[in-house]
Amino acid sequence: MLRSFLLVFISFSVLKSQSLQNCDCPHSQIQPTLSSTCKGSKFMKLIDEYINGQCDINDPCGRPTPRFIKTPDSSYDFIVVGSGSAGSVVASRLSENPEWKVLLIEAGEDEPTGTQIVGMGGNFQMTSIDWNFKALASTESDRILTSPRGKVLGGTSVLNGMMYLRGTKEDYDDWEALGNPGWSYENVLKHFKKSEDNADYDNEYHAKGGLQAVGKCTYTHPMIPDILEAAVESGLNINDLNAENSTGIMIAQFTQKNGIRRSSARSFLRPARDRSNLHILVNSTVTKVLLQNKVTIGVEASSNTGQVFKIKVSKEVILSAGAIGSPQILLLSGVGPSEDLNEVGVEVEHNLPGVGRNVQDHVSYGVNFRMNQSDVNSLNWLSLKEYMVNRSGPLSSRDLMVATAKIASPYSNGRSDIQFYFFSSIAACSKTGIPGELNSAKQKSFKPTPVMLRPKSRGYITLKSSDPFEHPKIVYNVLQDPQDLEILLHGVKFALTLGKAKALEKYNLTLDQDVPEGCENFEFGSDDFWRCAIKAAYSNDNHQAGSCKMGPSSDRMAVVDPRLKVYGIKGLRVIDSSIMPKVIAGNTHATIMMIGEMGSQFVKEDWEE
Repeated sequence: MLRSFLLVFISFSVLKSQSLQNCDCPHSQIQPTLSSTCKGSKFMKLIDEYINGQCDINDPCGRPTPRFIKTPDSSYDFIVVGSGSAGSVVASRLSENPEWKVLLIEAGEDEPTGTQIVGMGGNFQMTSIDWNFKALASTESDRILTSPRGKVLGGTSVLNGMMYLRGTKEDYDDWEALGNPGWSYENVLKHFKKSEDNADYDNEYHAKGGLQAVGKCTYTHPMIPDILEAAVESGLNINDLNAENSTGIMIAQFTQKNGIRRSSARSFLRPARDRSNLHILVNSTVTKVLLQNKVTIGVEASSNTGQVFKIKVSKEVILSAGAIGSPQILLLSGVGPSEDLNEVGVEVEHNLPGVGRNVQDHVSYGVNFRMNQSDVNSLNWLSLKEYMVNRSGPLSSRDLMVATAKIASPYSNGRSDIQFYFFSSIAACSKTGIPGELNSAKQKSFKPTPVMLRPKSRGYITLKSSDPFEHPKIVYNVLQDPQDLEILLHGVKFALTLGKAKALEKYNLTLDQDVPEGCENFEFGSDDFWRCAIKAAYSNDNHQAGSCKMGPSSDRMAVVDPRLKVYGIKGLRVIDSSIMPKVIAGNTHATIMMIGEMGSQFVKEDWEE
């Protein structure tokens, strides 16, 4: 074993020394590193050393650092708050006009190099580049749910699973039917395609040549073909779920290229690094929008060194701080339900009842099967070598999540309302550096996980105090509507059917018999048992939306109009996931980028002569 260890170590060391590149640009290691997320891991430390010397991964010559400023100018034409999935798009598109001076403000720092590895992005949740929001499951419960949101250039697109899924045609047609002209599927499709540089498709639903790279992972887990076969055996077709069919199973696409994450910041801000009219202020938190007689005159921002900036705006402030951040900033600025503002001592500038209401998120519950297979997907030195040489192997992929499926429950009128993720054992942090690690779980598992996509339940966000640095109160009211629970139950039943498929027999799947606390009195496997288990162990999927609802002026709870202007306030828009009247039936990242494209177009139409 020692001889094997030495051979692997020597070959790795030689390969690492040969792979270090001169990128012609100075660069430093941005915190946090992968090794800091897995304390004591020699394996992770080796990955850090390797990727820092790789120009295509670290990209020191492409980063938007020439646009970084320490002190903002006194005034700008546009100020964009938040650099996430939408904000990076908005700042990039507005700065295309050389006559406009644009300031982008981000509370975090530039992207750490480790986040660029497709197989490692999840390691950075609950670190310093995450806002680490906590939410109450419901008003009747003291259960706390985590809500990872990116506090970094690129926002949550730096931390997320990268899946490129747009929802369904019906989602956007519904938005228009709710009184939002211009938001039909036929119209939004061209804005999806505007962003897209699709490596796999070029047809009426997809496009090449956009700023956002989209493509299938370069490595496919050996179990994936069997999962697809089991799904077909269970009644699903293999479809492109971003095209006309909203049900079926597919090999998903991700916002990555050659095994490297393409966040919104990397895709939209780095190409704008030579534009002198774009300024980026990092490590600075916007604490309020400055208003005068219901006209936006600027923002107040505080840097992480304690400096306070009051920056004027001549045209618009655009909030792209996300479904949690944007309503929080509005409330801190005195725009929101007057009773909520009075309660925390914020002066009411404009009573707007819908701010922070209508909060929605997807909810999931995994069905766990134990299996007899050894770990064929180890994150070890050999997989690192494969990534180093070919940008392939497990480090370039999303494990079993490269497959995803959608089905329609009996409650959906034929529309997909349940999505499936597939998970296997999660590797633990390596502490020894011995080949064969990261250590996998002791028992290999297969976990089909239904996600309820069209929740009827609604939560809310409000301030705990007038302190802009105190996280807001977030209440999701998960499964408050009984139908949400029944939809998830239908998903569990389909997962059980999938686990019995002939295509998966060779894995000797055995349903986990663990009984959640409080469910002991129900017959295992009965509908009532599963209802109890779901309520005891569901997860929120962090696809928050709806907290600054888009709607017509006749909708009392609408916060923005169909062109995303805040009702009652001149010169203020919201462009991010918070404007969704109903959360889309799928992963939200692609849709948020589309909202960024749509919103930018509205701004250009309103201000360009």
